[in-house]
Amino acid sequence: MNQPMPETANDQERVRPQRDVFAADCPVRPIFGDITSRWATLVITALTARPHRFSQLAARIGGVSEKMLAQTLRALTRDGLVSRTVTPTVPIQVTYELTDLGRDLAPRLKDLVTWVDHHTSTIQAAQATYDADPPIPPAVANHRR
Repeated sequence: MNQPMPETANDQERVRPQRDVFAADCPVRPIFGDITSRWATLVITALTARPHRFSQLAARIGGVSEKMLAQTLRALTRDGLVSRTVTPTVPIQVTYELTDLGRDLAPRLKDLVTWVDHHTSTIQAAQATYDADPPIPPAVANHRR
């Protein structure tokens, strides 16, 4: 007797109807915010190499405040992308590492980081050109008629 195969997570994702990510009330929006923030992108990229303790992440990601790093790690842990392991030592050690879901996301963010790094000089040139002659805002342009 042929039994139907159980659905895998990938099958469930394909069956799920697309959400309108452009709608203000779309539940995807807060997740986008968590994942695409500057600090989250760097945390996830740093964790692709190996698990890190908080202080190691803070040292690796220059310029992040302890408060922002803590908030970012809390959001990524809540989203299921990062796991937090507490080792009961003196002092307590907390280690962060990517979950399976985080490891699935990491190459995509790493590609983004690489793309930005590769195109930084071109983007900076475009910024300099824009800054040298910024467009007139529409409200001001309409009053000049």
